[in-house]
Amino acid sequence: MGHAVVRTRALAGVDSPAVEVEVDLAGGLPSLAIVGLPEAAVKEAKDRVRSALVNSGFDFPTARVTVNLAPADLPKEGGRYDLPIALGVLAASGQLPAEALAGWVLLGELTLDGRLRPVHGALAAALAIDEPDQALLVPSSNAPEAAVAGTASVHGADSLTAVTAFLRGQTELAPAVPGAPPQHHPPDLADVRGQAPAKRALEVAAAGGHGLLLSGPPGAGKTLLARCLPGILPTLDPSAQVEVAKIRSVRGERISGLDPHPPFRDPHHSASLPALVGGGCELQE
Repeated sequence: MGHAVVRTRALAGVDSPAVEVEVDLAGGLPSLAIVGLPEAAVKEAKDRVRSALVNSGFDFPTARVTVNLAPADLPKEGGRYDLPIALGVLAASGQLPAEALAGWVLLGELTLDGRLRPVHGALAAALAIDEPDQALLVPSSNAPEAAVAGTASVHGADSLTAVTAFLRGQTELAPAVPGAPPQHHPPDLADVRGQAPAKRALEVAAAGGHGLLLSGPPGAGKTLLARCLPGILPTLDPSAQVEVAKIRSVRGERISGLDPHPPFRDPHHSASLPALVGGGCELQE
């Protein structure tokens, strides 16, 4: 009865591999099945997509709808596939021209009334686009974050109806631009009184790129001294800024622009090695 293919991007660690959302309409009892190693949140997309389509003024096809997320051996998680699934259903049922989806990579979570919610890893998806004829369409709140990559044209939309109107050429969505970098100022080492040996150790570690261990009783000022370290470190080069922003994006933080300041982490002293660097098998030399 109808077939459509929509391009999107998955999230695997800090990488964003390509995924094709294939939608096929066939005769039989009305149903919607999602295959391709989806987790529970992806399987629940069928209820969100159905309600979003109906509440946005579209017809949900009375047919047997099969959605395949390829490649099938790549785990799929989250609500990022809602928008490509919905557009695939519209294209397969003839409510949206299939050629309108060519050249677009789409991702976004749908609410029941058709609005778009932000997703994790929009910057990772933008950085993974390596074809010059591809553009990225994401929820509006993800658009400045994805535009930080500078590798592809990025457009943001607020709802499913806004996306379909744009793809039909009825309205315009301005290309997104990166926002201003966050303004934060670490504590100034010059404001720390006393602690001359510890301050000297910070300066040596910052200048030589050495590791640093602060030891002392509670209240001695270890945390304050550690928080002063980013203020005397050199700013990050552009590639490192993008890498830090990519990790923050995967964590679900909203990114408005690149931050030249080195990040500061303060794990608890009782944190284990797997907690610091992640689990998995230990490499044997």
